[in-house]
Amino acid sequence: MKRVIFTGLILMVSMAALAQQEDDGSRVVLPIEAQACQLPSAPPPIPDPPVKEELLKAQKAVKQFQADVADYRACLDKDIDSEELSWGNQQAILNAHDYSVAMEERVAAMFNEALRAYKASIATN
Repeated sequence: MKRVIFTGLILMVSMAALAQQEDDGSRVVLPIEAQACQLPSAPPPIPDPPVKEELLKAQKAVKQFQADVADYRACLDKDIDSEELSWGNQQAILNAHDYSVAMEERVAAMFNEALRAYKASIATN
């Protein structure tokens, strides 16, 4: 259920970043080059309560996700200073960049929460 909600949220934000109307009338549209950049999917959720093997597997998945999202941001940032981009194009790139940072922070927070839960469970045993 969380994955469906999360996927829906990603789609909604992506569509908003692709084309949203600003007060000054300029369109905020992600440039074609930036649209080719692939935002990675978040890693699968960690079962609750977590066990050591699942946490190790999740840790690898989170690290891979972080590397993939860094590549995504590098792809987005390639042309941010181009003279050919409008203010709206630059804003769309910044919005997509900020969204990827927020997504990475949420994934890290979920992993850290699972890790704390695991540590608490072994401390009580």
